[in-house]
Amino acid sequence: MTLSDDQLDRYARHIILKEIGGEGQRRLLSAHVAVIGAGGIGSPTIQYLVAAGVGRLTLFDDDRVSLSNLQRQTLFGTADVGRLKVEAASEAAARLNPDPILLGLDQRIDAGNAESLLEGIDAIVDGSDNFATRLAVSDAATSLHIPLVSAAVGQFEGQLAVYRGWEADKPCYRCLVGTDPDRPDISCADQGVLGALTGVMGSLAAMEVVRVLTGFGEDSAGKLLLLDALAFRMRTIRLPKDPGCLCAA
Repeated sequence: MTLSDDQLDRYARHIILKEIGGEGQRRLLSAHVAVIGAGGIGSPTIQYLVAAGVGRLTLFDDDRVSLSNLQRQTLFGTADVGRLKVEAASEAAARLNPDPILLGLDQRIDAGNAESLLEGIDAIVDGSDNFATRLAVSDAATSLHIPLVSAAVGQFEGQLAVYRGWEADKPCYRCLVGTDPDRPDISCADQGVLGALTGVMGSLAAMEVVRVLTGFGEDSAGKLLLLDALAFRMRTIRLPKDPGCLCAA
């Protein structure tokens, strides 16, 4: 892939980074990324992946924009209330950069359709708000050998990890949370969430996708990043593979 003059100018700040360079930018432009959830985490993730020049993004979300979303879901404005999130997000993202191809699917991923919907993807970002979706996405990512960037927030806390559970020494999402399908979901509506925290975690998720696609820096798979906004503290811990997990079978 040859970069046009406009692309050389648009992505110049990536290209001059020796860890990314022209080859890394070409990888971004040829990549296909799936974003699960176009909400608080998904909004900044989509914005930064589009700005980075990821060539194709498929967005999954079956929800509509509500007024209470606007405190943290920065892709949307008041005029978008009532619209499908994937529709409004795709339009907003297209205004940022004409290069990426954007596809919005207003459907929920589950255990029955995850593999068929995610086949052929180069990297997945999961910012969904329910446990069943996260497990379905994790299982499909492991089965299809797709790197999974998973971000989550709750009140004043955030967590982020990259999963490659098909590898012998790397965990999957189930290694962290277990396998109980009846685990109750706790939503932002129930507990609240600091709006800017979703922006931080979504931006970090986008950064990890760029790492996955270009290979810059240290491999972050097998580590769990924890952010505590109340204590103004961030730490990273090792996340081992669970020998009893399905991905280890």
